[in-house]
Amino acid sequence: MNTETKTTVADVNRNDITDHTEITYTQVGDYLLPNLTLDPQPEGEIGAWGWRRKMYLKKRRKGTYNALLMKGTLTQHLIDTNEAALDMTETLVKQMAALEDVTEKLKRRDQMAWVGAMNNIRNRADEIVRNELIYV
Repeated sequence: MNTETKTTVADVNRNDITDHTEITYTQVGDYLLPNLTLDPQPEGEIGAWGWRRKMYLKKRRKGTYNALLMKGTLTQHLIDTNEAALDMTETLVKQMAALEDVTEKLKRRDQMAWVGAMNNIRNRADEIVRNELIYV
């Protein structure tokens, strides 16, 4: 007589899970709690640009946000974004100041004009960074 063993999807999944994961438990009173640990998070400053990126992803790109969060790479992504944004802002400010002849000479001659010009340049650089790095 030919006997067949039927394996259901639930059995396959259950076998896969039990074969590949070894979870230890700690008993607390009547409950068994799993001993779970998180992967170590990268060291670094998330910064203002990183927080803006996080809020954008959380509100507008939920799938990307959740994927980064589940993979454990969200913090590193935010740190990298912050560093790139700071570098880009610094470069843009220097380039725009050079193009518009906003120099130390102008600063000595007319401080208020220099401050106004630098604030204008800084605001334009920030807008470019927001549109090129943060809100994409």
